[in-house]
Amino acid sequence: MKLIKTLLFFSFSLLFFTANGQDKTIPDIEVKTLEGQTVNMQDFGNNGKITVISFWATWCAPCKKELDAIADVYADWQDDYDMELVAVSIDTRRAAATIPALVSSKGWEYTVLSGKPTALQTAFNFQTIPQTFLVDQEGKIVYHHNGYVPGDEYELEDKIKELVKK
Repeated sequence: MKLIKTLLFFSFSLLFFTANGQDKTIPDIEVKTLEGQTVNMQDFGNNGKITVISFWATWCAPCKKELDAIADVYADWQDDYDMELVAVSIDTRRAAATIPALVSSKGWEYTVLSGKPTALQTAFNFQTIPQTFLVDQEGKIVYHHNGYVPGDEYELEDKIKELVKK
């Protein structure tokens, strides 16, 4: 019975997000920069740029593979599409202390933020990571994807190209 309830919950959540995904905007939720400053996630939807928001964690191997793969093409994406990527860690406070060293060693040129896992997962309506959201120039979430397999970055680029053509 519990399994059925869980499946129904996830099915309705997926249906709700899919049905409302075109009208969904970035939630009003605060996160921290690596320097400890508080910023609001909505700021990234109100800048007139295409924005990719990637939720990740230091312990998540697929997350790091996705961010590494995007790092290889990120400079071109910025030049070609005037876009930005915001990588938001959902690590615990203890694990979050390792984020700056990891980002430095990886050479990621993204805006990297961290926030409270449960609050972010509730606000953005997701359960698993990596979780990637594509936000158009008007601040609307127009696409989302969970998980990562090599090549997903090219599917994401195709979605970005569609937004540039509009």
